[in-house]
Amino acid sequence: MRILLIEDDEMIGAALMEAMKRAGYAADWVRDATAGAAAMADRVHTAILLDLGLPRGSGIELLCSARASGDTTPILIITAKDGVAARVEGLDAGADDYLTKPFEWRELDARIRAVIRRRDGHAQSLVGTGELQLDLATRELVQNGVRASLSAREFALLHALMERPGSILSREQLEDRIYSWRESVSSNVVEVIIHGLRKRFGDGIIRNVRGLGWRIPRDDE
Repeated sequence: MRILLIEDDEMIGAALMEAMKRAGYAADWVRDATAGAAAMADRVHTAILLDLGLPRGSGIELLCSARASGDTTPILIITAKDGVAARVEGLDAGADDYLTKPFEWRELDARIRAVIRRRDGHAQSLVGTGELQLDLATRELVQNGVRASLSAREFALLHALMERPGSILSREQLEDRIYSWRESVSSNVVEVIIHGLRKRFGDGIIRNVRGLGWRIPRDDE
């Protein structure tokens, strides 16, 4: 999964980037509202972590603008503003969750998973089809009830495909989900990851749609 962090505090931002790296997320970090608006406009992120007190604008303005434009990406406010009025304003403006600083990474990680589940219409941490599911909490693939561990990029690629089984994603769309800005993109990385997954879990796990991309089969296929 690819996360956008909009945070101007260098110490907090660096700590969150390190925590997300350890957790297997691809993460991008911008430090002011102008850069945040540009990054949000790309709409390539699975979730957004948004501070309220930013240079060159405010987090609330970014949030309102995103929702007015139809952006439904899950947005979690992370801020030192802990008053009831600030929480109500943030949630009413369209935030999916609100977490006050300081906080532990484990709680933020759980909240990220929760808002992604709600967006995808899942009450539990499992997403996918009846025979093939992805556990967002453990980052494991569950195939016919059998669990298997995944690398960070295997997990990110499968999550992108399993959010909407049957939908086709191109190479570029999948690259957007598994790489952050600071990482160089290998020309055949998507094919290598898919080849490895098929070797471990069977050729039918991911289907190629010639000239368009790849997809996960639906339950009714």
